[in-house]
Amino acid sequence: MTDYGEEQRNELEALESIYPDSFTVLSESPPSFTITVTSEAGENDETVQTTLKFTYSEKYPDEAPLYEIFSQENLEDNDISDILKLLALQAEENLGMVMIFTLVTAVQEKLNEIVDQIKTRREEEKKQKEKEAEEAEKQLFHGTPVTIENFLNWKAKFDAELLEIKKKRMKEEEQAGKNKLSGKQLFETDHNLDTSDIKFLEDAGNNVEVDESLFQEMDDLELEDDEDDPDYNPADPESDSAD
Repeated sequence: MTDYGEEQRNELEALESIYPDSFTVLSESPPSFTITVTSEAGENDETVQTTLKFTYSEKYPDEAPLYEIFSQENLEDNDISDILKLLALQAEENLGMVMIFTLVTAVQEKLNEIVDQIKTRREEEKKQKEKEAEEAEKQLFHGTPVTIENFLNWKAKFDAELLEIKKKRMKEEEQAGKNKLSGKQLFETDHNLDTSDIKFLEDAGNNVEVDESLFQEMDDLELEDDEDDPDYNPADPESDSAD
């Protein structure tokens, strides 16, 4: 009869020796523990990591242990799915034998593959970005080829925009014409305009300024005084012209 407890205790001691820095016991009944697995460093020193949690079933190793991804770093959802599928396959193939070391080793190799895939993905992304930049540059210099269809579409759009501008301008001009008052309307609406000139003269009063320089040469003018003419008869306008 198989002593499952003895086999499980022996494996736990071996695992603790193999993974001294990454092995952690969570509980003794049922036996549960974690092992942290880290990939080798990639080209740019990037790594991926996962912590696997195992729990022995009552009849382990004749039954598969319970397992799950306890935590992870830098793994995508599809990577986690692939790791779980790998654990299921390895557990089925190793039934009847203690298998934790085998499962952890398989995951270790998978993580190394993922790091290599990260490098490949980055190279593909770089090439894709370069291709997109090249296409954008070509588009910038060559533009969009003119066809009858896209020309007609452009013209229809242009004509519609031009029509809107004309309508807006006509509306503004019409509105401006409505708001402009005639001279008669100004006098009817503003009664101050009726007396504006009179008020200006009243306000000026004696303050009207006269430019005396305009009259400085008055004495030099030869003005004929009709009253000094002995033949001048005010009652006879013709008397002045008798001479």
